[in-house]
Amino acid sequence: MTTTTIMLSLPDRRRMVGVAVPFIAVAGSLAIGLLLVAASGKSVPEAIEAFLDGAFGTAYAIGASINRAVALALVGLGFILAFRANLTNVGGEGQIAVGGIVATAIGLWTPISDLPLGLAVVLPLLGGTLAGALWGGIAGVMKVRFGTNEVISTLLLGFIALLLVYWCVQSTTLLRQPQTSSATLPESLPIADAVKLPGLTGSPESPLHIGLVICLLLAGVTAVVLQRSTFGLRLRAIGLNELAARRAGMPGGILLVVALALAGAFGGLAGAIMLQGEQYYLKAGFSSGYGFDGLVVGLLSRGSTVGVLAGALFFGFLRSGGISMEIMAGVPAALTLVIQGLIVIAVAGSVILVERLERGGR
Repeated sequence: MTTTTIMLSLPDRRRMVGVAVPFIAVAGSLAIGLLLVAASGKSVPEAIEAFLDGAFGTAYAIGASINRAVALALVGLGFILAFRANLTNVGGEGQIAVGGIVATAIGLWTPISDLPLGLAVVLPLLGGTLAGALWGGIAGVMKVRFGTNEVISTLLLGFIALLLVYWCVQSTTLLRQPQTSSATLPESLPIADAVKLPGLTGSPESPLHIGLVICLLLAGVTAVVLQRSTFGLRLRAIGLNELAARRAGMPGGILLVVALALAGAFGGLAGAIMLQGEQYYLKAGFSSGYGFDGLVVGLLSRGSTVGVLAGALFFGFLRSGGISMEIMAGVPAALTLVIQGLIVIAVAGSVILVERLERGGR
């Protein structure tokens, strides 16, 4: 057997390095995180045990982690859809917020519990989706009509949406629960049981709900749209060269508005699913940074729906483990966020390195 048949070819070695680099980067950032935990005076073994218990320790923990991943994946899917048209949607947090507001309003509508055929569940989901689409579409119209950069408009619209949530839960004429005393919390009434998302496992020990099925179906649809449809091809053409695409007869302005509206729809659906599947009532800050984490998932996916799902799972379990470390091991919340930030930086850096290796192989 010759040396050339034994040795791996250069492209094969580059592919192996491309697979290994992200894992090495994550392992290195986790090691640094554990060093920070030790430096803070907390027990590293207790922190690791708390993390594993919070992420994987029980059926409840696994179900909760996957539910969190669903919201992150939906925001990430919306991001890559808009990014195909060279648009950067950073307003996931606001789109989640308006989706949650509308889903709550519909879910608290008194006759909704009596609706047949599962409409009590479907209507709030649709309402949240349409609210997110409207919020994303506003940014699209601003870009096409006034030339406003979508990064700025989606970000600022996100801040407006968060203030709308605060207003809704502070005003009894909107969504705040009736005040019976000064101790009444500024939040909405809980939604009816008929509005809550059905569980997938049939076990009360697991909170896993049908949001996972919805997410997987939409991921499949998104992959087909981006890779196999005329609409996806047009988005790519607009993203590569908007002027040339317009000269070829493509409705560039409409495509840009639709792309941002669809990205917003995914965020609004994520907000409705969070409200109906996990939280059950609206409160200030209910989006909990999912929009920004979903943005990171979309950025690191490199435009791949599979990458979005994998990244969302990773960050979903990471978020659950971090919460558990904070509660059970006393690791400060700020330190947990630092560890998450280190992992994001490491993964982002590994993506850039892999891209350079791939370019070097051509």
